[in-house]
Amino acid sequence: MISFTQHNLGKLEDLFNDLGYKLRYEKGSFRTGACLIQSNKVVMVNKFSNLEVRIQSLIQLLKELAVDETLLDDKKKEFYKIIKKIGE
Repeated sequence: MISFTQHNLGKLEDLFNDLGYKLRYEKGSFRTGACLIQSNKVVMVNKFSNLEVRIQSLIQLLKELAVDETLLDDKKKEFYKIIKKIGE
């Protein structure tokens, strides 16, 4: 499990960025902490969610995506592997 810190949120944001996704923090009427607009590779994160919900939501989305690990450097690959193991 990863801790719910601003540092880890930044690592998740960097991971999405390297995978070609743009993260936007917006006010939304969605119930979860984040949603994915696949056709545009945009992830909308509810800006009113707290840090823990943001991180959990991004992890859940990341686990559902087909990730091309060749786009990631070694550090991000290791971080991604840790994320994949969460909840197994």
